[in-house]
Amino acid sequence: MAAQSGLLAEVTRGGRVESHHLGRAVVVDADGSVVWSCGDVEAAVFPRSTVKSLLAIELVESGAADRLGLSSDALALACASHGGEKAHAEMAATMLASVGRDVGSLECGTHWPTYEPAGRALAAAHQDACPLHNNCSGKHAGMVCLSCDQGIDPTGYIDPSHEIQRRVTDVLAVMMDAPHDDANRGMDGCSMPTYAVPLKALAKGFARFGAGTGLSEGRSRAATRLREAVAANPFMVAGTGRYDTKIMDQFGARAFVKMGAEGVMIASLPELGLGLAIKTDDGANRAAEVAMSALLRRFGGETLCRDAADRDILDATATQTMRNWNGLTVGEIRSALTL
Repeated sequence: MAAQSGLLAEVTRGGRVESHHLGRAVVVDADGSVVWSCGDVEAAVFPRSTVKSLLAIELVESGAADRLGLSSDALALACASHGGEKAHAEMAATMLASVGRDVGSLECGTHWPTYEPAGRALAAAHQDACPLHNNCSGKHAGMVCLSCDQGIDPTGYIDPSHEIQRRVTDVLAVMMDAPHDDANRGMDGCSMPTYAVPLKALAKGFARFGAGTGLSEGRSRAATRLREAVAANPFMVAGTGRYDTKIMDQFGARAFVKMGAEGVMIASLPELGLGLAIKTDDGANRAAEVAMSALLRRFGGETLCRDAADRDILDATATQTMRNWNGLTVGEIRSALTL
């Protein structure tokens, strides 16, 4: 086991442990104090798509969302890594139409829907995928909307030097109390910048996103509105069968959860003022899921889990049954955190 990593999850087969997933995890309060940690949480990670809700704050705080009449499901999509289902693509197009734009304004690139039935449906209809199906199209549509509302040409909004990109990056830096500059910048899969920050800083950002600690009144209201939008529309944030959607469909505004690429995952527990962050060493999202459910169960307590249904969904997602192609149980993936 790497000295800077801990054991997050293990995979069993035939009653034996077949594989291990190592990584780091941390729980912090809104002041940034560590409540619990596993591994080196000061080491930097690329947050990837976990920070989409923070990037959307300026869209709301600036007043653009209200002026453009963006609905709560549109705001949820701005925070999403969706599966490219029909409702996702249509909402992204609706957002663009609110500023007189279309799919040609998106700079995220094209991939087939990550939700396979949606991709098969497109192929069966002899249709091609387009940028609306990109899992990041909601975030990009939000950037285009913000640019147009502010009277700024959205062309090149993915460039770090673009005025709108600078504004949303400044929000990230303030929320996490961590530098976001040339020295720690990389490029995400959708061509937007992504900035390597300590895992602890990422968790702090989402503790503040939930609690509002240290935020201006306007920014706190914007964060609350985004959390409420996601809680009301959990399908828009991920989609059919996805972990984020299942958890937030159960808990509503009590828990904000967001998966990112390469095994990064965050959560915010607003009523408790806690932020949680996980990074798997091997980039496995399946390990981040089971570890997150274990953390939510442990640190959410009775505030989060109010009844048997709440407890059951965390139990079921902290230890997930693995089946083969015949539907037979072969083992499980389970959290291995020491809590």
